[in-house]
Amino acid sequence: MSVELDDRVGSGVPAGEAERVVSATLAAEGIADVEVGLVLLDAPSMQDLNRVHRALDEATDVLSFPIDDADDVPLPGVPRLLGDVAICVPVLLAQAAEQDVLPGDELTDLLVHGVLHLLGYDHETDQGEMLARQDAIVDGLVTIVWQPA
Repeated sequence: MSVELDDRVGSGVPAGEAERVVSATLAAEGIADVEVGLVLLDAPSMQDLNRVHRALDEATDVLSFPIDDADDVPLPGVPRLLGDVAICVPVLLAQAAEQDVLPGDELTDLLVHGVLHLLGYDHETDQGEMLARQDAIVDGLVTIVWQPA
């Protein structure tokens, strides 16, 4: 399992911490040998993505872009490209302040949430399964230690 971190806003999120949370989420779901991209964005960039992909002209906290699904069988020894998770750092920080939680706690929640979307979960159409699963995974994690740059 590997996580490729693209921190476009210089947030200082530790790559190893992000990989730990993604890895734990995948392990909890019984997923191994995959690659995940993580992109940390500013609000205008996230707003552009949200407008293009969801027809919503506003910045959002997290978007997921699946690539390979479970039926895609990679070549032996080649990991499945699960997809990319985009997180908007200014929205993350605002939500953390509103909820009176540490930024690392909010980042942990958003990472788990984004990875679950890559795995096909959809809280907008299920009966609460995704958010219950997210809570269960987050409850078993040590949250990310991070002070925004």
